[in-house]
Amino acid sequence: MLLLIALLPFLGFLVNASVGRRLSKALSGGAACAAIIASFGVAAVAVFRLLALAPEERVIEERIFSWITSGTFRADFTLLLDPLSAVMILVVTGIGSLIHVYSTAYMHEETSPEYARYFSYLNLFAAFMLLLVLGANFLVMFVGWEGVGLCSYLLIGFWFQKKSAADAGKKAFIVNRIGDFGFVLGVLLLWTAFGTIDFRAVAESVGGYAPEETFGRLSLITLLLFVGATGKSAQIPLYVWLPDAMEGPTPVSALIHAATMVTAGVYMIGRNAVLFSHAPETLTIVAAWMSAETGVGPSMASGSHT
Repeated sequence: MLLLIALLPFLGFLVNASVGRRLSKALSGGAACAAIIASFGVAAVAVFRLLALAPEERVIEERIFSWITSGTFRADFTLLLDPLSAVMILVVTGIGSLIHVYSTAYMHEETSPEYARYFSYLNLFAAFMLLLVLGANFLVMFVGWEGVGLCSYLLIGFWFQKKSAADAGKKAFIVNRIGDFGFVLGVLLLWTAFGTIDFRAVAESVGGYAPEETFGRLSLITLLLFVGATGKSAQIPLYVWLPDAMEGPTPVSALIHAATMVTAGVYMIGRNAVLFSHAPETLTIVAAWMSAETGVGPSMASGSHT
């Protein structure tokens, strides 16, 4: 059930990427819309099943296969549905469905091959975003994390014949890799500290510790993860790709910059709330960063203006 949520948009991508250029616009656009709408339907069924469980048991975990085993390191390809990811999959598939349908008219002036290429990118982005929010461990999340970064490059630079669009796509890709470097370092340190990269196992392990009183190992791990979040969610100083990203088609801005990808960093921090709650130094940095982003700080709270 959980695998099908991400698999349906991926199948839509395969259809348009392989034979889409030989299909009419109605068929290629229809296939993409049908894939994401079907994914929304499956997601809704999965969420209803989750809600039918007792509040303390609202976790559905689906192990797809044993992925990587090397020495003491083990990472299964496992998907996880809980109240947090349930909200996200409904947003990604629900809002994504509306954007797909709107795109069928918005992109109607494109040639049939370009039309199919656009919808293949759109479906692929949705598949990776769903994988990101359903991943039960950091490695599965990272596949989706990198996938949406790739798709943002493809979608922002969709009209690559125009230099400004091509440059904007490359800028988004490169800036996101800077944040991703911090994310990878944080995950590596996390594994050396706890011997696991599974979200639930990490939360259980951290729960046995007292919050750090000074900047220590947990603070460093969470700070590196936050660097990854700043890149993906376009926060200072890694926000510079976002203004140029308007070079892509308007529905791309609605999908990537308003509804899904820029929330990935926030989702990652929320998924690891227990980890961050044990690193008060990092929480202070995050709070200060958000105050700088929104312009809400002590000075404004007191009535002064900056």
